[in-house]
Amino acid sequence: MGVLRIGLAVAASSAVLAGCGDRGRDVSDFDRAYQQTLMEALLDAQPGDVIEIPAGHFLIERGLSLSGVDGVTLRGAGADQTILSFAEQRQGAEGLLVSGSDDFTIEHLAIEDTIGDALKITDGTNIVIRGIRVEWTNGPSTENGAYAIYPVQSENILIENSIAIGASDAGIYVGQSDNIIVRGNIAEYNVAGIEIENSRNADVYRNIARHNTGGILVFDMPHLPRPGFGTRVFNNEVYENNTDNFGHAGTPVAGVPAGTGVLINSGDGVEIFDNVLTNNRTAHIIISSFFSSGFENLELADDYDPYPEAIFVGSNVYEGGGGNPDGLELQALRIALFGPTGRFPPVVWDGYADADKMIDGALPTDQRLCVAGAEVLNADLPNDAANARLDGEAFRCTLPRLSSVALEL
Repeated sequence: MGVLRIGLAVAASSAVLAGCGDRGRDVSDFDRAYQQTLMEALLDAQPGDVIEIPAGHFLIERGLSLSGVDGVTLRGAGADQTILSFAEQRQGAEGLLVSGSDDFTIEHLAIEDTIGDALKITDGTNIVIRGIRVEWTNGPSTENGAYAIYPVQSENILIENSIAIGASDAGIYVGQSDNIIVRGNIAEYNVAGIEIENSRNADVYRNIARHNTGGILVFDMPHLPRPGFGTRVFNNEVYENNTDNFGHAGTPVAGVPAGTGVLINSGDGVEIFDNVLTNNRTAHIIISSFFSSGFENLELADDYDPYPEAIFVGSNVYEGGGGNPDGLELQALRIALFGPTGRFPPVVWDGYADADKMIDGALPTDQRLCVAGAEVLNADLPNDAANARLDGEAFRCTLPRLSSVALEL
């Protein structure tokens, strides 16, 4: 156990290295030497080690990894000071892969331009991601890596004060995990800014999601080991998420309409409240089932629930938005219902509900969709929008509130 201040000699030469991450530049012997030092520090890490990386702009050709070592901290001098550039990456599917390592912390550094996922963490407990920046510096592109910050199949996760830019799937993604806090981050110019998928007990708050295709997503997908439940999305700024969708064809996020503020797809037990949603051109909040996701022909497992249930939309501030939805069908629906200059209301529901659970034409009280303070468009997609209508009163109900997430890290 110790503090490893690696590469201090390199730090003094950081001015010489400025700009060395430009694409097309040959990697110098000096850069290779530093890369080897960092790789060895991770491979030789012992429980409790703190690996400190100094300020500098360092080129990394091969994916980095840490496996099966608990209590390691990887710390830079700041997200604008310590920059690990993978612009010349030739090996590895990720920038940094951390697997089977509990009590892992990464903080105060940047990861740029990885071939694939930038920071992937799997099978860990007590994970802290703090003050990092992950970016593809060429802007939104299908050729960018899928995920920027990507913990999966883990427990007790804190992601805070970080920045994710340019991911072709999700900037901040947490999947198949338990007990999650995502707070104080900025996600911009990704397909999905922040996504919680098939996870339990997640609080997403005080984030800024802007200029993505969709700002904040809560998904439950089939063919994964477990369903999700219990995500709270609150006190976020979600605005101008109007970037054209640049996701890979065939991926779930490729069907997210540009101009989506918050999207729930098949998720259960979700609360959306006290957010400010501004100028998301399709709709501020979309609540949809699997059947309107674009994957209707995918065979579903018997234990998969494709319907969103127990959804509460509380008091949010809505400004603009809804006046230029993505796609000809949505545009036609808007004009048919509200006229050439009309707008979708703040909340749009696709209209799918589980008929087998209905009691006297309604879902049980603990599984309803409840919306306060906003009109709701029932798009009636099961009937090809034949009876699409404003239907706010049908959603005036209450649900038991979810508990906050508390982490002991």
